[in-house]
Amino acid sequence: MVFLCTVCLWQPVHAQIEAHPVQWTQELIRESDTSFSLVFEASIDPEWHLYSQHTPEGGALPTEFSFKGNGMGYQTLGPVQESETETAFSDIFEVDETFFKGTARFVQKIYLNDKSLPGIQVDIFYQVCKEVCIGAEKTFLFSLTDQPFVPESPELDAESLTKSDALRLDLKNTAFLEQHNATGTGKGKGIWVIFGLGFLGGLLALLTPCVFPMIPLTVSFFTKQTNSRSKGIARAGFYGFCIILIYFLLSLPFHFFDSVDAQILNTLATNIWLNLLFFVVFVVFAFSFFGYYELTLPASWASGADRASDRIGGAIGIFFMALTLAIVSFSCTGPILGGLLGSTALSEGDVATNLTAGMLGFGVALALPFTLFAMFPSWLQRLPSSGGWMETVKVVLGFLELGLALKFLSNADLIGNWGFLKREVFLGIWILLALLLSAYLLGAFRFKEGGTVKRRRSKTAVVGALFFIGFAAYLGYGLLTGAPLKALSGFPPPDFYTLSKQETDCPLGLDCYKDFQEGMAQAQASGKPILLDFTGWACVNCRKMEEQVWSNPEVFRLIRDEYILVSLYVDERKPLPEDQQFTFSYANGTLKEIESIGDYWSTFQNLNFGAVSQPYYVLLAPDLKILAPPVQNTDIETYRAWLHSGLKAFQTNDFEVPDAFSLPQ
Repeated sequence: MVFLCTVCLWQPVHAQIEAHPVQWTQELIRESDTSFSLVFEASIDPEWHLYSQHTPEGGALPTEFSFKGNGMGYQTLGPVQESETETAFSDIFEVDETFFKGTARFVQKIYLNDKSLPGIQVDIFYQVCKEVCIGAEKTFLFSLTDQPFVPESPELDAESLTKSDALRLDLKNTAFLEQHNATGTGKGKGIWVIFGLGFLGGLLALLTPCVFPMIPLTVSFFTKQTNSRSKGIARAGFYGFCIILIYFLLSLPFHFFDSVDAQILNTLATNIWLNLLFFVVFVVFAFSFFGYYELTLPASWASGADRASDRIGGAIGIFFMALTLAIVSFSCTGPILGGLLGSTALSEGDVATNLTAGMLGFGVALALPFTLFAMFPSWLQRLPSSGGWMETVKVVLGFLELGLALKFLSNADLIGNWGFLKREVFLGIWILLALLLSAYLLGAFRFKEGGTVKRRRSKTAVVGALFFIGFAAYLGYGLLTGAPLKALSGFPPPDFYTLSKQETDCPLGLDCYKDFQEGMAQAQASGKPILLDFTGWACVNCRKMEEQVWSNPEVFRLIRDEYILVSLYVDERKPLPEDQQFTFSYANGTLKEIESIGDYWSTFQNLNFGAVSQPYYVLLAPDLKILAPPVQNTDIETYRAWLHSGLKAFQTNDFEVPDAFSLPQ
């Protein structure tokens, strides 16, 4: 779920918030030998709001219940019932929120299948807001016997326990961790960027030969098959709504990942084989756009949907008409949707939410012309006729797919440390693709039969060719001079991943440590604070921060001269030596095998700082005092002020965050 607020705090398991605004009590009501009611009551401080299980999307986080072992010895009967709520419009979230004031009561009925069951564990995740929003979790233990219920903990060997304990830091000033969301990462903006990318993809799909000819045919059907123009417009509008709905529904399966440990999504996104699979898929998409073959869904799907639209009629029939369009146009829209999926995998934030935003943008762009042209039929006369220009659009998209495919191959190369797709090679291939596309737009060659033929060059094609020639020149400048390509930050391999000999493999030639203990030892010896950088080889936003923010002269000087830089790569797939591998147990009993360097540092980050995303920056004194609230993806001014505030706290032992570090919301 995506939410916006003035200040949002998260209370991880190990952190404590003094005078928490919600106090919980519990009660077990025995109704029979096999029927029980689990009661949860919350006492809420004045002016604070605890949110319902059913607060709308886009607002504060809803209260969620997790019944451990449900279906094994007992089962829940129906949903959790809650006491009376209030509803009011939130100026912060701009939605009608459902919440509790003063008190809240939740009741869950259960049926006991196994009378020997000793007890039940229930985890509650909730958010409570006033001027700030605090996310928190609480565990309730209900005993079904006369003895207190103590859940069984997984037994770990002594070596794993020792190594697990060694992961935990004795951090000081942990209140700063509760403020890390207040330092803003621009996630709300990121959602709109993904929506915009989806909308742009939908506009491109409209220009393809699978979709464009359908516009006048479909609009004419709606305007001519009804007795009134208003009814035709209404039906066309509903047809557009159904298109949006279909693409929205396609994104829903990805939300099943919401119930999975957050680190799993990060692990999938940085998996070598998954990135190689994306590379192959995008190459296949590209050559389908070049016209060598056509990717289609089974013809029976389209014919079945078409028959259903004819047979059913009405609103449901219109829905099946929209479904028919989605299926028939897949050969053109499929590769674009694949590119959208790739973009969300490379973006910051929740993959499922990003994908939904992108799919909605795609559906809106695809549906818009059907409604607009139904409202203004005279516009149809201004549409260009179908022709070879649509094939040109497909070829351009094919080249873009190849460029994106190379990014996933680069991710696999970086994560695997194979070393064959260094920065110069990557940029060289992109330059070649840009020049080939320019040559195609100028009519130098074709992809279909007929060989090299002269074609009429439109002004649009010439402008496009000049644009890609300029793009190739920009890449060439970066290739020859080594200058940072800030407009493309995050996509090419980092500047230190190069064919030329480098004194260091750290960003921007800085000195850095890739082991926390080594960095800590250097900090203690030098008397400098630590800049702890949780990063990743395949982290696009990490590269953007390094190339756009760290490259600022003042920021670069501060990192180089005033801090000990410790960069921990959470997607490093190099295995740990066998004698250093172990099993880690989280507080909720979940086990994780620590087998690679990335496993170690990602668990280290989650355990000590309650975060799993990258980039994630922490300022630490050698005695493990946190010097300022952690920050993530931000701008030069904010990052520079943050570094100065940490340095001042370290030198003066004053841990108040200065006003200059307040971030715009």
